[in-house]
Parts: sequence; C-alpha cells; structure tokens
Amino acid sequence: MSAYGALTAASYRASVRDRTTVFFTFAFPLIFLVVFGLIFRGKTVEESGRGYIDYIAPGVLSWGVGNAAVFGVAFTLMQWRRDDLLRLVRMTPTPLTSVLASRYVIALVIGAVQAALFIGVALLPPFGLRVDATWPLALPVLVCGITAFLAIGMVIGSRADTPEAVAAVANCVMVPMAFLSGSFYPLDAMPSWLQSVSKVLPLGYLNDGISKAVSGRADLASTAVACGGLAVFALVFGVLALKTFRWSNES
Repeated sequence: MSAYGALTAASYRASVRDRTTVFFTFAFPLIFLVVFGLIFRGKTVEESGRGYIDYIAPGVLSWGVGNAAVFGVAFTLMQWRRDDLLRLVRMTPTPLTSVLASRYVIALVIGAVQAALFIGVALLPPFGLRVDATWPLALPVLVCGITAFLAIGMVIGSRADTPEAVAAVANCVMVPMAFLSGSFYPLDAMPSWLQSVSKVLPLGYLNDGISKAVSGRADLASTAVACGGLAVFALVFGVLALKTFRWSNES
C-alpha cells in the first residue's frame, strides 16, 4: 500500500472510530433543520416572498458541511501531532501533500454523505423543500466550499495543541460566521450592511451558491462567482496552512 493509501485508511479509521462524533456530525445539521423547519413551517420571507425553508435548508446544509470540514481536520492534525504520529510520518519519504490530501478525500466523502442525507430529509412533507433542476450546479460549489473550510481547519489544527483549544477556536470562527452569512436567518431580511458583511465570509459564498442552485436561481455566472470566491479563500488559507503546519508540538 502506498503512503497516500495508508494515510487515507488511517484518516478513515480516525473519523469513524468515535461513533458519538460520527453520529453528531450527521445529526447536528438535521437537528437545526427540524427545529427551524417546524418553527417557520409554511411561512414566507416578506422581502422576497419565498418560503423560509428555501433559505434555511441550504444555509444549514452549508454550515454543517463547513463545520464538519473544519472540526474534522483540525482535531485530526492536533491529535496526530500530540501523539507524535506526524513526527514519525516525517521520518519517512512521505510528503506533506500526501498527509493533507488523504484528509481531503475523507472530508469530501463526509460532505457528500451529509448533503445527500440532509436534502433527503428536507424533501419530506413536514419541511417541503423544493429542489429545482439546476441542483447539479451546487456540486462544484460544495467541493469548493469543503476545500476552503478544510484549509481553515488545517490552520486551526496546526496551531492548537489541545482538544479544548481546537473546539474554542473553531467555534469562535464558525458560530459568528453562521449568523453573519445567513445560515440560520435569511440574508434578504437583514440590514444591507449585514448582507455586505457576508460577501467577505466564505460561508456567505457557500450559502449563496447552494441556495441559488437548489431554488432554480443559479446560472453558470452565479456559480462561477460562488466557486471563485471560495477558491480565493481556499488559496489564502491553504498557503497559510502550509506556512503554519507543524510536524511536532516541539517545533
């Protein structure tokens, strides 16, 4: 088995070993869907006339996918470095790109399963999400979003030395961003200056791209804008992650 294959298998085992974490990775976004879906059932956003579920479902899905990407890689890197696994890997010919690429594959798989499960539940009659034929345009946005948030998670995992530090930093990044990007509340109903703030946050581009694709408002231009914005964040935080990466807590 190649070094990349071995690291991917190790990343997979690390991801599924803790069944409680696996359960809540997929259940957490669904809990928000159930809560918000039932609270705003049958209601529409006055500014646009569209149903709340059309905003809430893509927004919560985006937040759930981004959250899983950030926390998953951040905890893995911190644990591997704390247990000296990364130092041992460094003593082999395995390049850093193989270490990060192995975790990237796992993040993509988790994101795909999350999206399929979430949309399947949102389509049920109690929630009534309607998915337009343009939904495939959400796929490149989803991949770019996972890439951007994985890069953010790599930065956090490279600097934090304890599980508590990872949780604190990641929550400080993800929770405010969720509200400022419209994951839990429609941006159309927010003040214009808050809508502008979402344009400088990666979750805003992920929300916007997936929401438009699912609701039939997307075209190639809007999808390119969402993917381009996420690609910029992925590049910036990817470079920062490579600069801050540590093989050992002593380095």
